[in-house]
Amino acid sequence: MDIVSSEKRALMMSGIRGKDTKPELIVRKYLHARGLRYRLHDKKLDGSPDLVFIRHNAVVFVHGCFWHRHRECRYATTPGTRREFWVSKLEKNRTRDEASQRALLMQGWRVAVVWECALRRSSETTLAGLHDFVLSDRSFHEFTSAQDPSAE
Repeated sequence: MDIVSSEKRALMMSGIRGKDTKPELIVRKYLHARGLRYRLHDKKLDGSPDLVFIRHNAVVFVHGCFWHRHRECRYATTPGTRREFWVSKLEKNRTRDEASQRALLMQGWRVAVVWECALRRSSETTLAGLHDFVLSDRSFHEFTSAQDPSAE
């Protein structure tokens, strides 16, 4: 049973952003302060990556664990109400993300995925690793955290 009315829940859900999220802003600020320049949400590329580093031929997706269904993550919960709707919607998000990443890799882009939980638990390590990835020649990296619930 939901603890707020359906009208209140609808208002809350409509306020969730797809761009300029807190995790994305953390990543952008860190990388910009270290001299990396990027484009935001390039719609010409599959999946509209959050950050595009043309000079380094790299793209970065900053994913929320809930919305993008981070496997084995405590933040990737499934709502109890309208369960079938949510499972379908969130699985479509995950499928679309995977297809976009494959397409970008096939086009020669280097792809990094930063999960929200990695920024919650070990942000400095994650951000430093992301900076190194952008400057490297690796083709793919996923930044995640250990999924130990007692770590928080």
